[in-house]
Parts: sequence; structure tokens; C-alpha cells
Amino acid sequence: MTDVTPTGAALIDQSPAWQALLKHRQTLSSTTLEALFAQNPRRGQQFKAVAAGLYFDYSKNLLTHETLNLLNDLANSAQLPTAIEALFSGANVNNTEQRPALHTALRDPETNSAQLASSSRQRLSTMNAFADKLRRGEVRGASGKAFSDVINLGIGGSDLGPRMIVAAFPERQVEGLNIHFAANVDSDALKSVLGQCRPETTLFLLSSKSFSTLETLSNAKLAQQWLRETGFDDAQIACHFAAMTSQIEKAKDWGIKPERIFSMDEGVGGRFSLWSSIGLPIAIALGSKAFSQLLDGASTMDKHFRSAAFKENLPVLHGLLSIWSINFNHHQSRAVLPYIHRLAELPNYLQQLTMESLGKRVTKTGQPCPYATGPVIWGGEGTNGQHSYHQLLLQGTSVVPVDFVATAKAHCEPLQHQYLLANCLAQSRALMLGKNYEQALAETRASGLNEESAAKLALHKVIPGNRVSNTLLLEEFTPRTLGALLAFYEHSVYVQSVIWQINAFDQWAVELGKTMSTTVFDALCETDSNIALDSSSQALIDHIRTKPSNMG
Repeated sequence: MTDVTPTGAALIDQSPAWQALLKHRQTLSSTTLEALFAQNPRRGQQFKAVAAGLYFDYSKNLLTHETLNLLNDLANSAQLPTAIEALFSGANVNNTEQRPALHTALRDPETNSAQLASSSRQRLSTMNAFADKLRRGEVRGASGKAFSDVINLGIGGSDLGPRMIVAAFPERQVEGLNIHFAANVDSDALKSVLGQCRPETTLFLLSSKSFSTLETLSNAKLAQQWLRETGFDDAQIACHFAAMTSQIEKAKDWGIKPERIFSMDEGVGGRFSLWSSIGLPIAIALGSKAFSQLLDGASTMDKHFRSAAFKENLPVLHGLLSIWSINFNHHQSRAVLPYIHRLAELPNYLQQLTMESLGKRVTKTGQPCPYATGPVIWGGEGTNGQHSYHQLLLQGTSVVPVDFVATAKAHCEPLQHQYLLANCLAQSRALMLGKNYEQALAETRASGLNEESAAKLALHKVIPGNRVSNTLLLEEFTPRTLGALLAFYEHSVYVQSVIWQINAFDQWAVELGKTMSTTVFDALCETDSNIALDSSSQALIDHIRTKPSNMG
């Protein structure tokens, strides 16, 4: 496949489009969001885009139509149209590993590669058939009993996406079949789940693309031990495992039955893998129909991203607004606040998707990036956050852009849904409008304080406002709209990577941590007396060794 890495490309911050945006930002320095809304009564109707069951309001960003024009110029300078086509056509967009990024092909039956399409359909069919049989109680353990508990052993992309989506639709799960997740190598994580299960009716899903992930294999060994302590032999233990991996032979050697190994393509990255066999826990929990609807929603967003004009293109707009926020307004983090309890795990999922993809310091050609890349992503569900970190969002010294996520049609009890929407929209208005000193002083005077006390207290009640946010409304909460939402964020991340000229699909720093942990583990176990560590690490190890209970 074609390598799309630019050779000798000039850095994007040297482009006329980037320089024009820098000058344009200066013209907005004395402008406020409140003033922009006052000047244009139809601003809310004009700065929005709709597609795939999502309504994207970005009117509460400090921008004008000229800003959008200049951002489009920047996108064209970075050859974004070519890059989008490269992603969908199977070019080697992951240049450091010489691979395409094939996650979109998993959800598109009309992919350009007939061979890949056939392979993807076959894998999906096999996985869905297994999931539906398990839901019907036809897949059984060594004792002949149907499984009542399924435990997914995976971490990172093999955990976060499936965990989030399974939690999003509890009403679709089969009564008497419980889905659990254990990711951390801390044995207490798995033991807390095992305490809810019985060995004879528990199935473990070993989810690891490389089939070498430390945390996953460590937990798998603990699971084997738990089954063995029940009296199961190796043949019986094999009846209680399935695997999702690209390393078929490794899975067989480990002891997984061939018919219970569900393959995935090497070109599908971990954080983009929930659409592949890594999504087996989703298909088991929600059923194959719901999993297909999830793929359909993502595919609809894919088509929109690939074909829509940039000014109407939801992922392109979000990605370009992120560039505008980070590089021209110097906002280094973003809060994602779902006003949907079912999406409480969304910020965790987006942390990996965004920060692992965009946490890069050199371009695809190895040049150091002289501009900021990769925002810090954090957040939590509304309205809980209003009673904790919203204080910083509204009155702190740092400006943090916010993505509010809600549903237009009630996903919970109608009255409570109205409360959620009222709070969601009010928080975005509070960020934008704030409260000036005169308003604060009027409040403190009205409370009966004398003039001096009222003036002093008013200083503490001032809220600066002019803080930016986006609002994403899902027309209704279904697997299809959730699939579209996740694809929306995937493509926004890709847009940002293209503008910054970085590779969104590798993660070499993650590998460094894994390598170093092996060295430190050997030092802790004293298996190699010649290991040289820094004095801090060595002192910590020496202290740990003074605790006899730690030396197993």
C-alpha cells in the first residue's frame, strides 16, 4: 500500500494560513462571546452542523465566519482532503509502522478492498454467531452449564471502549448473564469480580491484540489458577476461555481452543479496535443486532466525514476548533462532560483516544513540533461535576474549553431529563456570560450587607465569563447514535493529527514504559544483580525490600 508520509514538508506553522490565523486572533482579542451573540441574533442557528443523528453547536467558541474561512484555508494547506481519502483508501497513514489504519473498513461493507470487506464480514459473522449462542445459553462450560458471567480481561483499547458501551445499554442485556471487566494488573481488581462469580459458569475473554500485554496475561493466569483451585484440569479450563487477538498461534499455544479465537487485523490500532473482535463483550452484552447498529452509526459518520464540505463537516469542524483553541488561544486541556449517566465512562475512553493519538512531539518526518499538540482530556458525568470541578471551570485562572454531551430525546425519566438539559445548557451559558462586578454587587447589596461588606464580598462572586464550549446533542440514545458519536471523535483526532503533521496511529512512549517495567521487575526480584538504576529508583527498591511481606 502507498506510504502517504510527506517528504521535506514545511512545518504547518510557517504556512500563510497559520500566520493569517495568528493575525486574525489579535483582531478578536477585545471581543467577547456575549458581544458576538448580541451582534448576530442568529449566531446559534448559523454556527452549528447536523449529521448522523448528532447536533453539533459550536456557537460558543470565540470565532466569526472569517475564522472558519481561515481555518478551512489551514486545512487545505495541510492537504486535509488528501489525508481523509488516504485514511479511507487504505494508504499507510501509520508511517512509522508502515501500516494503514483499518478501523473504518470494519464498519463499511463497501470498503475499497473486496478482500478486506469479505474478511471483515466473515469475522463479524463468526463473532456475532458466538455472542448470540452465548446469550441463548448454548455455549457452555466444562460442567455442561450455561455461562452466567463473562469477564473481559483486557486493558487500554481492549477495555475502555467495550466497558463504556456495555455500561451504556443495561436494558439490552440478557437477564442472568452478567458482563464484567478487569484491566488493572492489581490482583484486587480481578478478585473483586471473581467474588461475584462461580467458576463452573464463568467465561473469560482474553482480549489482547499482541497477546503479550502484561496486565492481561497476568490476570489470565490468575483466572486459570482460580479455575484450577476448583478442581478443573487443563482441558476443562480451556472450556472457560476465549480470545480476541491478531496473534492466533500465540493464543493456541496458550491453550485457547481454535474455534474460540476471534482474529483481528494488524492494521487496527488498540484505541480504534472496539469495532473489531475486541467488541465481542459488546455483542455478548447487547446482542449482535445492537453491535451491528453501533457499526452502522459509525459508518454513517464515516461517510459524512469523507464527503461533506468542511463548513458542514462535524469532525472537521471539531478538529479545526481544537486547533484554534490549542494553538491560537493557548488552551491546553479540554473537559468532556456527558449529561448522560450511561456515558459516565466516555471521558476515560476519550482520554486514550485523544492523548495516545496526539501526544506526539515530532512530525511524521521526524521534525520537532514547535507548536503545541495534544490536549489533556478529562471530565465526568453531569450533574455530578457541577458540585466539584465546575468551580475551576467557571472561576479558575485557567480557561478550559468544554464539550457538553446530552440527548435531545429523553434517555431517562422525562422530568429528570429536563433537569439534566436545564443544567447542561445553563452551565454553557454560565461559562459564556459569567457575572460581572456590578451584578455581583447588586446581589450582595440585596442580601442586606452594608456597603463596605457588600463591595468586598462582590469581588469573590465575580465570574469572568467568555469561556468557550461546544454542545453535542444526540437526537436519541441508541447504539447507532453512540457509534456516530465515537466515530465523530475518532475523526476529529485524525483531523488534528493531519494539521499538526503527526502520526495519530503509533504510541512508542507506551512501549518504553513496558520495557522499563521489565527491568525494574527484575531488580525488585533480584534476578539480576548487575542492573544499574537511578538512585531514586534504587532507594525505593531498597526500602521496599525491608518489608518482608513484599518479597514473594
